[in-house]
Amino acid sequence: MVTLNDYLYSGDTMFKILKNYSQDLKKEAKCTGNEIDLMHANFLLQIRELLEHNDFLTAQSQKIREFYIHMAKEYPLLAFNFKGRIKSLIRAEAKFNGYIVEYIYDYYMENKAYPSISELKQRLSCFRDLIAYRIVTSLPKCYLKPDESQEEADLRYLYQIANELPGFLEERGFTAEPACGVKKSTSPLLNDDVKPYYRDYICGNTSEDYQSLHITFYDNSSRSYMEVQLRTKHMDDIAEIGVANHLSYEKRQEGERARRDEIPVGECVYFDEAYERCRRLVTLNLADLDVNMFSAINNDLVNDGCGLYRGRLILPYEHLSRHQNELVD
Repeated sequence: MVTLNDYLYSGDTMFKILKNYSQDLKKEAKCTGNEIDLMHANFLLQIRELLEHNDFLTAQSQKIREFYIHMAKEYPLLAFNFKGRIKSLIRAEAKFNGYIVEYIYDYYMENKAYPSISELKQRLSCFRDLIAYRIVTSLPKCYLKPDESQEEADLRYLYQIANELPGFLEERGFTAEPACGVKKSTSPLLNDDVKPYYRDYICGNTSEDYQSLHITFYDNSSRSYMEVQLRTKHMDDIAEIGVANHLSYEKRQEGERARRDEIPVGECVYFDEAYERCRRLVTLNLADLDVNMFSAINNDLVNDGCGLYRGRLILPYEHLSRHQNELVD
């Protein structure tokens, strides 16, 4: 069994790593008849194509930028930033294999049998966030209404922007994808006509949990999917560097170990291989890796210029509120 870890110590570029890993996966899959490894290889090729042929991302990000300009005009008091990224290779690899582990486990616990290849392949065809954009907002305290808290104001603006986004992008060649009832919003601040498209991780969660609004669009020009996340600054801080980030990691590791305990080794090769690939990724010592353009002093100080550990940025914009601009002037 080949794993991503086998290619991260050669000094190769990301492109060469993706090429070699996907080719070896495909070669092994043809020898063993493993259809999931073939799908895995094609998944890696998608990432490589995004990194190599990114002309369409320039056009796509310009359309996203139009919403940034719209927000700057409509919400001059609001501070916000826009970021776009291609999912990092390590995160994408972990997610692909994590889906296999999770789906097979859930299916086994319910049916005491393993899913068919066709069922598993259908589960793995749901990736929609290899390209993702994030909008983070915050209203400066000096603009709060009387008796209005920071959280209330930030939520009011966040949901207002969420109400505008689908229609704005649909006029520019994007199609909002139904969320199919996943994390359906119960917020009175979100309009009924857009609720079917959002996965609302704010409703029902506390301020120390992961909170965000997620919506998926299909870009009709490039024929690709992308995800947009909307968060307040507090939500973004919690998700990126706070309690939610740490707890999510811990829960994920505990969950995978529990699943391994339930599925007998050797009964399902797809589960065994996916679990092992996830386990090896967790044991990576970043300071020992040798990837072109990538170096790390230790596991806390990472300089990742190639999209291995952190997503490749494709859209950085930051807007200061009118008040902050006045201070700069």
